[in-house]
Amino acid sequence: MMLTNDKLSSWDRENFFHPSTHLAEFARGNVASRIITGGQGCHIEDRDGTRLLDAFAGLYCVNVGYGRQDIAEAIADQARELAYYHAYVGHGTEASITLAKMVLDRAPDHMSKVYFGMSGSDANETNIKLVWYYNNILGRPEKKKIISRWRGYHGSGLMTGSLTGLELFHKKFDLPLSQVIHTEAPYYYRRPSLDMSEAQFVAHCVAELEALIDREGADTIAAFIGEPVLGTGGIVPPPAGYWDAIQEVLARHDILLIADEVVTGFGRLGSMFGSEHYGLKPDLITIAKGLTSAYAPLSGSIVSDRMWKVLEQGTDENGPIGHGWTYSAHPIGAAAGVANLRLIDELNLVGNAGEVGAYLNTVMAEAVGAHANVGEVRGEGMLCAVEFVKDRDTREFFDASDKVGPNLSAALLEQGVIARAMPQGDILGFAPPFCLTRQEADEIAGKTAKAVASVLG
Repeated sequence: MMLTNDKLSSWDRENFFHPSTHLAEFARGNVASRIITGGQGCHIEDRDGTRLLDAFAGLYCVNVGYGRQDIAEAIADQARELAYYHAYVGHGTEASITLAKMVLDRAPDHMSKVYFGMSGSDANETNIKLVWYYNNILGRPEKKKIISRWRGYHGSGLMTGSLTGLELFHKKFDLPLSQVIHTEAPYYYRRPSLDMSEAQFVAHCVAELEALIDREGADTIAAFIGEPVLGTGGIVPPPAGYWDAIQEVLARHDILLIADEVVTGFGRLGSMFGSEHYGLKPDLITIAKGLTSAYAPLSGSIVSDRMWKVLEQGTDENGPIGHGWTYSAHPIGAAAGVANLRLIDELNLVGNAGEVGAYLNTVMAEAVGAHANVGEVRGEGMLCAVEFVKDRDTREFFDASDKVGPNLSAALLEQGVIARAMPQGDILGFAPPFCLTRQEADEIAGKTAKAVASVLG
């Protein structure tokens, strides 16, 4: 057994290109290789028998928790019956058709159809193509720019990496592409002036958006994309009134709204969709992670009634729509999705995400909120973040070279809890599975306090 493990470790460094990894340090052996072998509930286990409480649900995606046999059996049954068939030219499977109906039954009432892909990145690529197609059919070939927000995360492709508003995803990749423009993030803690109220900050965000539209010209701007809650950019719920104010601007300038619900879709906020939670009426909704709880790769673009009518018009005028992936609506992914959504309903996991998520945020604030280096504890539903600063009174941030966030994440891992050091700041992020218990929430908060004490005193 040890020989097998030793081979795996060497094969890992010699052959495996890991995403979001310091490649040279990993190859040199300075970045740990952790080989995961199993999981149950909110815990995972590695090949050495180390058991860890996964307080980030993989990449905020294992929403129902690990080890759900209902989903595993659905995947196996589908593979035995029909492992694959394509969805081109009207082909479907029982799983893909059923899942499309289940998604629409849960989505806002004005949504019409679901296009299935494989990842959140390809779903947002689909969204941008559909937006461009839509405006071409309507005779508006100049209306093509997409407004995103700094610190937003929308994928790692060429277009989606451009939409992402984080430096790491642009640097040395020649991104963002010219069709993408960025505006202010709704990040109240990092407001330009400490004297700003929430209402004043919302007005500031709106003014920045209006100024951008004025500079670029509304007739050149096709859509605005945003996560209901900023995810990878820091787990930042929007200030009160933000989405109402932004939607008013978009409607006035005839700019479509894409709600990226890869993180928030299917219950993470304690509501089925973030759009429902914040009163959004999007033209497109991006779904992925929570669609299958990552038991199989699957994503989707949910298309609104008004967009769908134009897409139909486009095919009447131009023939079949020229967009598709080989693995669109893959039956194994669809079968996982059907079983996953049924399990979410049967176990009331959306309700638990809201209730235990709120408890986690409360006990986290009690555990670390008074620490001299904690600037803010924030969250919504089963999302929580702790932001660390050098001086909380002046909001002076640590220098990035101090690596406070990564050091805190490492200290917490030593205690058996996985949290994520978020980029562009010293922020610990938490996004546990929806099956988290209050006892596990207490454990996360208590061990976070110990990690903070060990790193910051």
